[in-house]
Amino acid sequence: MLLISTNNFGQRKFKIKEVETKTWRSLFYTVDEKGKTIKELDTAKYFMRMSDDKYGYFAVFGVKNMSDWAAIDAYGNILFKVYNNSLGEFSADELIENKIRIIDENNKIGFADYKGKIIIKPQFESVTSFHKGKAIIAESCDKIPWDNHAKESDCHHYSIVCKRHGYINEKGEILELGNYTFKEIQTKINWKASEE
Repeated sequence: MLLISTNNFGQRKFKIKEVETKTWRSLFYTVDEKGKTIKELDTAKYFMRMSDDKYGYFAVFGVKNMSDWAAIDAYGNILFKVYNNSLGEFSADELIENKIRIIDENNKIGFADYKGKIIIKPQFESVTSFHKGKAIIAESCDKIPWDNHAKESDCHHYSIVCKRHGYINEKGEILELGNYTFKEIQTKINWKASEE
């Protein structure tokens, strides 16, 4: 079940403090800007963090029994699911141009801002990160496996092949969408992948 918080105003800045125990298990704490612990996170729920050691309004964690990434607030509440940016690997999206890709229960993609506020509701089948205020979108997409996967536990790598491409602005408005290739739209708007 996906929990998306729509009331995230008044978010509190924090960072994650990780303490490794003698049993090699990590304990995670949210810590305020004065170094005071806000909350100890439940290690039965959260198993891996992707956030750096900077203060921010949310942190990204792997959540057990969810097989997804989730953004959490200072109190451990799940704000939204974070897009996994590498098909076949466990790799969470990152803030680029102060926006992070998020997904809903139907695997539609949208964006949240650096404060954890959903700014473009999940609605796109495929969308890149933003570059100079524009992101490439695509629809009518298929996942094409790189290899046969003998077992479900095998690493599943895919390529995404889409029939229609276009682009949006930072408000999520579709500025163009049609029978274009990714390369045609990329060239038209001079889109580049982030080097952050």
